[in-house]
Amino acid sequence: MRAAAMALALAGSLAGCAKPVPAEKAEYVGTWQGPQMTLTIHAGGRVLYARRRGNTSTSVDAPLKRFENEDFIVGVGPLETRFDVARPPHRAGGAWRMTVDGVELTRTAR
Repeated sequence: MRAAAMALALAGSLAGCAKPVPAEKAEYVGTWQGPQMTLTIHAGGRVLYARRRGNTSTSVDAPLKRFENEDFIVGVGPLETRFDVARPPHRAGGAWRMTVDGVELTRTAR
């Protein structure tokens, strides 16, 4: 129980580190899905990511630190993960799409 309380306290403190998504990047907000990849960007700045590659899976649950051009960086302190955005959010074929880390994603929820 003590460990669970500490984990909750840590999660709460990390949530306070998130920077809200700037108004000019509002189209990034939502849940995006592609082949073996899900990315959720909350307006308040929380980023959730899950990806499978063969037998390997990667996940990130971290606060947004900043945008650099179209890319965005998440993490805490010196620990960062950069998401390479080759194509920012755009309308295509009646859906919102963007390409992140080489994967075309479609927004499934806002």
